[in-house]
Amino acid sequence: MPARRGGSKVELHMPTAPYAASRSWFLVHPKGLLVRRDGGTVTLPTDADAAALGIDVAAPETGSGHLFGTVLGGEGEAVAAPVPEAATLPGTLAVSGLRELYGALGDALFLAAGRATQIVEWAATHRFCGRCAAPTERVAGERCMRCPACELMSYPRISPAIIVLVRRGDEALLARGARFPAAFYSTLAGFAEVGESLEETLAREVREEVGVEVKNARYFGSQPWPFPHSLMIGFVAEWAGGDIKADGKEILDARWFRADALPAIPPPISIARRLIDAWIDDVQAGGRAP
Repeated sequence: MPARRGGSKVELHMPTAPYAASRSWFLVHPKGLLVRRDGGTVTLPTDADAAALGIDVAAPETGSGHLFGTVLGGEGEAVAAPVPEAATLPGTLAVSGLRELYGALGDALFLAAGRATQIVEWAATHRFCGRCAAPTERVAGERCMRCPACELMSYPRISPAIIVLVRRGDEALLARGARFPAAFYSTLAGFAEVGESLEETLAREVREEVGVEVKNARYFGSQPWPFPHSLMIGFVAEWAGGDIKADGKEILDARWFRADALPAIPPPISIARRLIDAWIDDVQAGGRAP
C-alpha cells in the first residue's frame, strides 16, 4: 500500500536469505511501539537502538526477532522484535501507542507496525502447544509454530469482522458504541461466528445491535486492524425495515444522520471513516440509495 505520508512502501513477505544489510526496526513493547522522536518527527529505531536492547542485529531471527517484509525507499528488511516491559530503554527511544502513530508514520509504515505487533503477540502466546503443552518451535520459511511432540501447527490468528454502513435514502445509520475510545458515532461492526457467511454476520449484527433489517449488501473494501488481530471487511447495505432500537449493551445510541448534519465521526485511521466519507461523496454527487 503506497504511503500517503512518509514516502515509503512496505512489501510484506516471508524472510529470505541472505539477510539485508540494513533493517527497519519495529520494536514492540507491551504498551506500544518504540520510536525515535525529534520534536514533531517520528522515525523508527536504528540498528544501534536495537543492539542496545540486546537484539542480535546481524541475524535477528536467531533470537526473538521476526523478519516480515521489505521497506522500499526506507531501511531495507523489516524486523519485528519484542521488548519486555521491564527493559531499560535507550534515551533515544520512547513508547507510543499504535493508534497515536498513524499520522506520524504514514499509511504504509503504520500497516507494517500493525503487522509487527500481531506477529510478536502471536509468537508470545504460542510458545507452548495448545494440545499437549510441549514447547513449540518455528517452522522455517513459514509463519508457523510447530509442536515437535504432537506436530500441531499454529498460525497467526486472524479474526474476520464485518463493518457496514446502512443507508436509507440520503441518510446513514451511525451508532455510538459502549467500548469506543471517544464519544463519536460510527458504522456498525461485529465478528463472524463459526459457520456464518459474512452476509449472515452482517444481517445478524445489525439486527442484534439496532433492531433493523437490511438488504442488498455490497462489498466495499477491507482493512487489517491490529487491535489485536482483526480483519475488517467493509460493506454498504440498504435499510429494509424496522425502527432503530439500540441494544443498550454494545450500542448506547443509534440514529439516522444526513451528510450535512453529522455528529463526531471516527478519524481517518479506520475503514469506518472510509465508508462514511464514500457515502458523503456519493450523496454530494447526487447518488441516492433506494
